[in-house]
Amino acid sequence: MTPKTGRDHLESLRDGRALHYRGERVADVTAHPAFRQAVATAAGLFDLNADPALQELLTFRSPETGRPVSRMWELPESREVLVHRRMALERWAESHCGFLGRSPDHVASCISGMVMGIEAFDARAAGALQDYYRYARDNDLYLTYAIINPQADRGQGAAGQAEDLVLRLVDQDAGGITVRGAKMLATSAIMANEVFVSCIQPLQAGADEPFALSFVIPMNQPGLKILSRKSYEAEAASVFDNPLASRYDENDAVLWFEDVRVPWERVFVAGDTALCGRQFHATPAHVYQNYQSQVRLMVKLRFLAGLGRRIAEVNGTLGFPQVREMLGQLAAEAAMVEGMVAGMEAKGHFHGHYFIPDRHLLYAAQVLTQQLYGKVVGTLRELAGGGMIMLPSGIEDFADPELRAIIGRTQRSPAVAPEERVKFFRLAWDAVGSEFASRHAQYELFYAGAPFVPKGHSFRSYDWGRATGMVDGVLSGYGLDAPALKTAAE
Repeated sequence: MTPKTGRDHLESLRDGRALHYRGERVADVTAHPAFRQAVATAAGLFDLNADPALQELLTFRSPETGRPVSRMWELPESREVLVHRRMALERWAESHCGFLGRSPDHVASCISGMVMGIEAFDARAAGALQDYYRYARDNDLYLTYAIINPQADRGQGAAGQAEDLVLRLVDQDAGGITVRGAKMLATSAIMANEVFVSCIQPLQAGADEPFALSFVIPMNQPGLKILSRKSYEAEAASVFDNPLASRYDENDAVLWFEDVRVPWERVFVAGDTALCGRQFHATPAHVYQNYQSQVRLMVKLRFLAGLGRRIAEVNGTLGFPQVREMLGQLAAEAAMVEGMVAGMEAKGHFHGHYFIPDRHLLYAAQVLTQQLYGKVVGTLRELAGGGMIMLPSGIEDFADPELRAIIGRTQRSPAVAPEERVKFFRLAWDAVGSEFASRHAQYELFYAGAPFVPKGHSFRSYDWGRATGMVDGVLSGYGLDAPALKTAAE
């Protein structure tokens, strides 16, 4: 049996989903100019799996069917398997330089983590979750999720919002549940097969029970509407002018559920506020999904560090002591994340049969990288100076012989030809200064929640007993009756 291919994935997206963009319904996401190249990038991940040279690294055989499937679905039973899986996720991230924040391995990690802690669910939900995991794994589905409520009035909980704004349970019967309302931010919904819908925000017992939901549905489920944000791919003038935005704009969307029916075999939580929280935090799900995010960010920072070095080379400043100092700092920051990922694996532990990354190092990494990403972008801006701004208006300028000659005289570099200089700084600008780059700065700051959220997780998961135990040990070694110390004169 062969793995799922990019062509398979593209075909699976031609499913009649109700995707809306600029007032129109998109007939085919794989062909629409606002989405087609990003969708092709996502499909390319599955082509990597099908490459004979990479299959052993990127896939494992389904225990049910024997078909090679992505390691994103692997449930590691040893540290060695966890590390092998990380190497596969790392290779996937390298294909998009870490810019697909919601690549398929993210939500697959969430569902896999829930399965590793399946004892947190009641018997009915556990059976539904186990069956769904097998189905998603064996079909190598691309999942996204929508687990945040619309902002609206941030001073109120879910129950305090306008009626039918926040997704809620409106009915249930022997066949399943009916839901109505909105969820966000369905990043990569345009290119995903199915969506996991839940609520990761705290819910209050009693008042918030209708909002305590957890289920999975296909993107073409009747009653589901996908409202895309502005596409940076659609605004990109060319691949040359916007090499990242034109190919890696995974998109984000609001999901609107108009009395959507969900069968019980796809429902994991319905009206249980405590279980809604436990599915993430009493299982390895939250750690496992965010470990994937740190692997991806590790690759992205490696790419940005490479940009920094290349800026210095193109500008002829690599020999300047102050520039080498900045690059040394940049290299240390990129290596810090890599070291923390390795530390999560080295300090990992068993959750039942499964070996999972260290919880506190994961949350510590989230705290630090929320602060780090903007700093790294600032370093690249400082290294580049005006080089990313004073560029030709577009690739069309090269078609005019007179303008091309002027470009050749004004876009000089000791390291590369004028055309290569323009090409490189277009890439650098798309990574740190364009509207696409601005979205990524916002994404990296908030994908783990507002900064107080990972800091709270870090506070709760740190080994304070060991830390304060040393303090108490010192304090217990002396008192008011401690002998006086001799002076130097004595």
